[in-house]
Amino acid sequence: MKKELIISHEDEQSKIALLEDGRLLELHEQEDKSDFVVGDLFIGKVRKLASNLNAAFVNIGYEKDAFLHYQDLGPQFLTYKKFLNDTISKKQATSSLKNFEIQKEINKNGTIDKVIEKDQSVLLQITKEPISTKGPRISTQISLTGRFLVLIPFDKSVSISKKISNGEEKERLRTLIESIKPEGFGVIIRTVAEGKKVAELHNDMNQLVQKWETAFKNIRKNKVPSKVLSEEDKASAILRDNFNADYVSIICDDEQMVQDMTHYLEVIAPEKKNIVQFYDKPTPLMEYYNVEKQMKQSFGKHVNISGSKGAYLVIEHTEALHVIDVNSGPNINSAPSNRDHALTVNKMAATEIARQLRLRDMGGIIVIDFIDMTNPDHRKQLYEHLRDEMQRDKARHKILPPSKFGLIQITRQRTRPEKQIETTEGNPNAAGEILAPIVVVERMEEVIRNIIQKEKGRLFLHVHPFVEAYLTKGLMSIQAKWYLRYKKWVTIIPRDSFKYLEYKLVNAKKEELASYSN
Repeated sequence: MKKELIISHEDEQSKIALLEDGRLLELHEQEDKSDFVVGDLFIGKVRKLASNLNAAFVNIGYEKDAFLHYQDLGPQFLTYKKFLNDTISKKQATSSLKNFEIQKEINKNGTIDKVIEKDQSVLLQITKEPISTKGPRISTQISLTGRFLVLIPFDKSVSISKKISNGEEKERLRTLIESIKPEGFGVIIRTVAEGKKVAELHNDMNQLVQKWETAFKNIRKNKVPSKVLSEEDKASAILRDNFNADYVSIICDDEQMVQDMTHYLEVIAPEKKNIVQFYDKPTPLMEYYNVEKQMKQSFGKHVNISGSKGAYLVIEHTEALHVIDVNSGPNINSAPSNRDHALTVNKMAATEIARQLRLRDMGGIIVIDFIDMTNPDHRKQLYEHLRDEMQRDKARHKILPPSKFGLIQITRQRTRPEKQIETTEGNPNAAGEILAPIVVVERMEEVIRNIIQKEKGRLFLHVHPFVEAYLTKGLMSIQAKWYLRYKKWVTIIPRDSFKYLEYKLVNAKKEELASYSN
């Protein structure tokens, strides 16, 4: 399966699209100034205790206090507490944990007020980004994730992913990691470590140890609250968690990010560093690779099921859960048997649902109402097919077998807000007074006339696809008339993400010269 990673950087925001055989599977957005990303390490100060919740609210510099539940303290909380205090006071002079005294584990069923005090400083990690009116969810169980390994301070064990089934490989990896891991740390060996050489694993371990050293140095600066270690940027994190031999290209329109990713690949997969390409064409990257069009098609209440000849999903969101209804469409009698046809459509729907969960980052409880099937074997086949499709989902999830009503329930980990993309456009005629389309076109020409003499290079006009069709229609199109009048060709680029009368004029350096949005 051909994988492509498309990364666009515009207006201080990065959009990252993961394509498989040209189809959009994941979409991530990251603000350049995003300070509260899953995996970040902070020193926070306990603002107040909530004994009724067995939790504490911690100031980490966000507008809402972070939520720390007792179960997220971890058994080694007292050891982390001592390490933090000793480091801040300069008593702990090195990041090494070789001779650090491990404290007594806290009671698994204890209460928050027995181990934490108001105004106490704590070392913590973001486990869930701020969602809606809630602040970040945090944990004091620290883990540093690498390409092949996860490093855990104040632990001794070496654990291996359950997905590695070969006994000999398990023993090889365990023996190898036991020999190279630093004292005072535990390690989780990830699935992608299977079959990797000693040098690759050793290099990954060294990078994780360097991360811990960076966090240690920042803790010593004694600023509370403050970030002491940043998770890698989203592009590198996706490379770290998803990169494999299936990637054929990584395309980015930002030169600095291209350099950073090339450097990252030089470390983890030198033979693949040349697949990173810099995109420098006038058509926006996401538009060129059909991502914006697929976004319009994939988000919204109704989603067509590819290849089903009319079947579709209806996706509803409530306060407590998500509900997905599978509709067969007009072709229920197109198969030799309605029963077989129902199974076929349900399998296609299951494939699309697995994609939708990843694409939208839907979390919590998802209830799916598939087309009714009376055959128990068909229900079993559908359940197994859905489980297979969900195996590629990195978020923790659990799928329950079909109920007696034919419903399948999924619980899926939610670590960041669900992605919402508007797929409808406002009706210009129902939104009060607006400019007539012909007036907007005249204004475009006026802007072009004023700018065209000053701007030496090429000009690019980004407009809605309907407007692009209107401007370029016929041999003597409006675009051609502009060329005859001003002796310079204006390239017109259709944008699926634009509103009907929205436009933007840019130069060859992608600098915005003029714009309008209805």
